[in-house]
Amino acid sequence: MCLIGDFGVGKTSLIRRFVDRQFSDQYLSTVGVKISRKNIELVEVKQQEKLDLQLLIWDLEGHTKFKAIAPSYLQGASGAVIVADVSRQETIERIPDHLQLFASINPKSSVILALNKSDLIDEDKLAKLFELVQDLPHEQILGIYTTSAKTGKDVDAIFQKLAYKMIEPG
Repeated sequence: MCLIGDFGVGKTSLIRRFVDRQFSDQYLSTVGVKISRKNIELVEVKQQEKLDLQLLIWDLEGHTKFKAIAPSYLQGASGAVIVADVSRQETIERIPDHLQLFASINPKSSVILALNKSDLIDEDKLAKLFELVQDLPHEQILGIYTTSAKTGKDVDAIFQKLAYKMIEPG
């Protein structure tokens, strides 16, 4: 799976929270792609009680200059998490661009939207932003979550939900 989004939205922080159970507010810009691995256990899958799965999570650089080579990294991805920063409106406005790019390369893969840094704004503003993206017309969107790498809110949920979808037959 790939994490896609503008720079500074918290892609790396979400991965670190999920994989290493850590959070740091020191910003480190990802250069190119960083690949993380995490073994997870999915329950009640394909007539089995549980299934052990190793996720390969690709953290893609968020800078515009990277967009030209991004398609080669996205090719063959079983799913993506598109991340936006709720405290920066422009990152939310660019979700359709990220969605379109991913869908054009992987039309059968699923996408989760992560409205990250939800701990930084109040509930009313968060609800308005959620409504804004809820109307995105796209059958590939599996779910929309308000996440926080800092508090851990819905971090496991986005990776688990996408993992279950990725192993579904068909």
